Order: sequence, then C-alpha cells, then structure tokens
Amino acid sequence: MKITTYQFAVSSDIRKNLETMEKAIREAGDRQTDLVVFPECALTGYPPMDMPSASQVDFALAGECCERLQELCAKTKTAAVVGMIAKEEERIFNRAVFIAPDGERGIYDKRALWGWDRENFTPGNRTGIIDYRGFRIGIRICFEVRFPEYFRELYRERTDADLVLFYDASETDDPDRYDLIRGHLRTRAAENACTIISSNVTRPFQTAPTAVFGRSGQVLAECPRNTEGYTDFILEKQEFNFGEQGRAEISDMLLGISGREEEKL
Repeated sequence: MKITTYQFAVSSDIRKNLETMEKAIREAGDRQTDLVVFPECALTGYPPMDMPSASQVDFALAGECCERLQELCAKTKTAAVVGMIAKEEERIFNRAVFIAPDGERGIYDKRALWGWDRENFTPGNRTGIIDYRGFRIGIRICFEVRFPEYFRELYRERTDADLVLFYDASETDDPDRYDLIRGHLRTRAAENACTIISSNVTRPFQTAPTAVFGRSGQVLAECPRNTEGYTDFILEKQEFNFGEQGRAEISDMLLGISGREEEKL
C-alpha cells in the first residue's frame, strides 16, 4: 500500500487549508497513492497557535469541507486521514478522521490532553484502529508519542503501521525539540517492531518530523523542516528480521500474549 504524508502551513482559514489538502490529494491520486496522511488539526487550525479557543471554529463549515474531501477521495480513489477539531453536542474533540473512497469513515479522538488541549478538548475513548486494503493501521495524535502505553495498545492489536499526527511547532527555532520527538518516534517504532509514519505542520518552526521510521527505528523517509512537501512510502507485508523477531517474542512474553510468533511473519 502506498502512503503519502503531507506537511504544510496550517492556519485558522478552513477554506485555505482545504484548498491545500485538495491539491495534495489530487497529486497523490496522480501518483496512485492509497492513503494520504495530514497533520493534527490540518483542516481547522489548532488553538492557541491559530485561534484563541477551539470553540471559535466554524464547525458547520468544517463538516462541509469533510464532505468535499470525501467526494475527492472517491474521485481519486485515494483515502485520507484528516486532522481537525470536531464538535458533538457540547463536547469538542481533537480528532483524526479516516476517509475512504467508498464512504467508509473512522474516527480517533486524542486522549493525552495537557495544557491548552485540556482547556479546549474532551478526551476520546476510541481505539484508533482502521483496517484498509489488507493492512491494520493505528492512529495516535501528537503528545501521545511521549507515552509507550498508547503504542503498546496498538502492538496488542497487531498493527502493520502506526500513524502519528502532529501540530508541534514553536515560535522560535528549536532543533533540540525536533530531535527529541524524532527520537520518540524511532523508539516507538523499534520497541513495537512496527513502522511509524508521522505528519506535522511547518510553521512557525517545525518541532516534530514528517517522516517514516522502519520497524528497527531506521529513518526511511523524511521531509525537510519548515517546508511544504510530502513523502511517499510503500507499506508491505514483510517477515521480521532477527532483531525484530526477538523484540516481538519478548514483548509477547512480557505482555502475556501467546501464539503470536507465527502470525507476525
């Protein structure tokens, strides 16, 4: 399965964000991409970077734009994972929406809320698992990368790849933070013997990567910092190498999982 990650300068202008995302999906469709992954809150913008409060989002417009993305995914035969702010009754969520060409939808709401996230959002309660074109894919959002437990949940679900959506940016250049979060992603990939694919915004200064990390933590693709662009990656079913097999078997032992060795080949 071909997966594209796309990074760009997200803003509070939903129509402008939509225009960029539509362009990215069309171009990905031309490259015969199966799935496009956008950053956290890519459609709506993110508080307090783009607006003082999540309650200021035009939720009706955001919903209409989701429908436009659905139509484009159907036309291009390309699925998308879209970060956005969503409202259900009086609850507001930091949400990742999976949109398939056939109209199938999947939802994951951020659970690790801290600081302004806690002030603006309700924590989610979904597992963040989608099954698409023969692959099982997990979804996590930004701050959750700091916690191995969220990715151990996905390991138990036998995901083939995990997506991490970021809105992680700084008003000043902070390469140390970028390297730290990059290290978290590499570690999550290696400790779970699972491909990790991340997508982040580019402004003001990008402090988490848009990249692909292999099952041993190796960097397979990475976008230049602070520049709009994409990575393409082919996700394939492959046997574990020696080290990956060892990490899987010992992880199964530690987690009390049995009968998994043959299934993970």
